[in-house]
Amino acid sequence: MYNYKVQNKLPSSINIKQNNNKTIPSTNFNQILEQHIKNNKELKFSKHATERLKERNIQLDQKEIARLDKAIDNAAKKGIKETLIIMDNRAFIASVSNKTIITATTEGDMKDNIFTNIDGVVII
Repeated sequence: MYNYKVQNKLPSSINIKQNNNKTIPSTNFNQILEQHIKNNKELKFSKHATERLKERNIQLDQKEIARLDKAIDNAAKKGIKETLIIMDNRAFIASVSNKTIITATTEGDMKDNIFTNIDGVVII
């Protein structure tokens, strides 16, 4: 019988060798993971959404941004991937998995609009 000892601890950093045999220390895996998790926890606005907010003169205060953030969290709990969020007289399409507002519109611009590629709606 073979007796293998398994080490369940990852090294604190990983070194990468380039073709010229120089060793470059890479960033600590835990730091990369923590940064990725942190970035995915923060609500973001896509370039397109930012342009639509400006074009349609939609201004959001910190309270409203917090409401959008909570709406996305609630959508995630229900397994929604792409959601329409209706807040007051405005509508937002959001990617739930990366917490990003994709576009925004106002009540006046919503007439005769069709929202596609969503799998849930959150009304706040």
